[in-house]
Amino acid sequence: LLDWVGRDAVRFFLLSRRADADFVFDVDLARAQTEENPVYYVQYAHARVCSVFAQGHEPPREFRLELLTGEKELTLARMVGEYPETVAAAASELAPHAIAFYLRELAAQFHSYYNAERILVEDAALGTARLALCAAGRQTLANGLSLLGVSAPEKI
Repeated sequence: LLDWVGRDAVRFFLLSRRADADFVFDVDLARAQTEENPVYYVQYAHARVCSVFAQGHEPPREFRLELLTGEKELTLARMVGEYPETVAAAASELAPHAIAFYLRELAAQFHSYYNAERILVEDAALGTARLALCAAGRQTLANGLSLLGVSAPEKI
């Protein structure tokens, strides 16, 4: 199975299920490079953020988060802020699937944000705040994937 679908897919799929739930491994889904494949979807979100920074932009050290007022960016910021609580709850409940669920939702929020808003805009302060939000999303995705033992590729 590892040779067929890859280590990342096997780990993510296995850890995406509650321990007391029935499990059917969908090999075709695990091999698909589409948004229906949860591990691909999360890894693609990480790679998508990395592509923003690959264009020569650095994660900012100083920024004004109060400039982020759009619904999608506020939702994404809130979701990033929930990460420590999610990890703590998953650890105390011995529920790694909670991290996998969180990562899928975070990826969905990032994709939605990315498709709705331009990151690099003429307003330098707003663009810097958006880059900071993207950097926080990238770090959160990478950390969550690392906890599950899944890679966070910079390119897909």
